[in-house]
Parts: sequence; C-alpha cells; structure tokens
Amino acid sequence: MFSDRCSMLNLQKSVTNQQPEPALHPILFQIGPISIYSYGASIAAAFLAGITFASWSGKKEGLDPQKIVDLCFYILIAAIVGSRLLYIVVNYQHYLKNPLDVLKIWQGGLVFYGGLICAVAVAIRYLKKNQLPLWPMADVLAPALALGQCIGRWGCFFAGCCYGKPTELPWGIVFANESSLAPLHQALHPTQIYSSLNGLIIFFLLLAIRKIRKFHGQVFCSYLLLYSVGRFIIEFFRGDERGFAVEEVLSTSQFIGIFLFVTGILLFFRLKKSAVSKPTS
Repeated sequence: MFSDRCSMLNLQKSVTNQQPEPALHPILFQIGPISIYSYGASIAAAFLAGITFASWSGKKEGLDPQKIVDLCFYILIAAIVGSRLLYIVVNYQHYLKNPLDVLKIWQGGLVFYGGLICAVAVAIRYLKKNQLPLWPMADVLAPALALGQCIGRWGCFFAGCCYGKPTELPWGIVFANESSLAPLHQALHPTQIYSSLNGLIIFFLLLAIRKIRKFHGQVFCSYLLLYSVGRFIIEFFRGDERGFAVEEVLSTSQFIGIFLFVTGILLFFRLKKSAVSKPTS
C-alpha cells in the first residue's frame, strides 16, 4: 500500500511538472492600501507606446506632433468610455444586479469595437474643429493603434479576462491565481496572446503598406480589414461571456467585425476612386 501511495504521488508530481500552473498576477504590486493592477499598467504602457509612435510618425508625414498628442488624449478617453459602455450593454444582466461593478474597470471589461467606434467619432470632430487632414492623420494613427493593441492585450492576459476555451494543445495556458477572472486549473486557449500577436502582425503589415500606398486613407482601410478578419477568427477560440448577435453562432464582436469589414472595403474603393493620379509620398 505504501508503495502504491508513493507511485501515485510520483505520478501526480510528474503530471504537475508536465503542466505547470503559472501564478499570473492581476495585481502588479501594492503600496500600502493602493493596488497597481497589471491590466491598468498594460493599458497605460500601450497608450504611451502608441502616442509616441504616432507623434514620431506624424512628424515624418509633416503633421504637427503636438496636435497628434492632443488628439490621442481625446481618443484615449473616448476609447475607454466607448469600450466600457459596449461591455456593459453586452453584459447588462450582471450590471443590473451589481451596478457598482460598472466602475471596476481595473478588473477588465472593455470591448475594443465600442472604443473604436467612439474614438473615431471623437477624432473626426477634433480634426474638423482644428482643420486637420482626416485621412493622412488616420494613416498615422492606424499603426499606432495596432501597436497599442499588441501591448494592451497583455493586460487581459495577466488579469485573466478575454480568456479562451479549454484546449489540449501544448500551448494552452493554466490560470492558478485566485484573483484571476479566468477559470482556474484548466488549460485554455491563450486568446489574449493570439490577439496580441494579431496586433503585432497588423502593425508590421501596415508599415509595409504605408511604404507603397497609393492614396491617403489606404493604411487606415487596411487596418479595418486586417483587424476585423483577425478578430473574427480569434473569437472562435474565446470562452468568456461576451454576448452573441446570433446565439452560439455569431458573437457581438464578429457581427460588428463584419460591418467594419464591409465598411473598410467600400471606403477603400471610394478613396481610391477619388484619389489624385499622382502617388502619395
């Protein structure tokens, strides 16, 4: 019996060694009663990286870097408000029962498409008010947005939100921290990392497209097309509650993604048709 028990313990240790459970940290560190959350820190890092790249890139395009910085701050506020509002709408049942949770943004709960729609509306108003060129500015901001997404999605990873479905694939991630928003002690698709890689790939593709673009707005349209396709695919691997336009068939984000994909195509050909024959620099 003692031998059998030892064998069982060795077997359990072997399984544990094969599938370690990383203790991801939703809370980065604490200073007294103040907690610095990984999610918020990642969003801040994403914003700083995006605004720095946009300012540098805009200067090369002959745009006022300070105007870009100002615009980015407005976009940041609009994106947070819009993405949070859409998340609340999609998960309204939870917030009807727990209204104070609306304010707990540090726990995750942002839907990118809500932020994108709100940010675009605010950006257009700002550009018109300050008489700035719409499409050249959009081409500058698109790669910066993809870069920000690449970094910001790591906040989702550490917080455990936007988690994936259970998987037996070798790269499945196991959450073990009790503060995590993801299901614990089971291998899940690392959809947060998928989304981060999606943003990184789009970032480099947009930089390549910008070098060969034929008209202003081409880079932004390419972003809409690339992101909507990538997000549509990643949604199939998501396991969190995020709302469905068609129950268990088409998620809310996939539905919005289809709309943005069609918008991107129509906008692409409209801008291409109205562009001057001379290629833009």
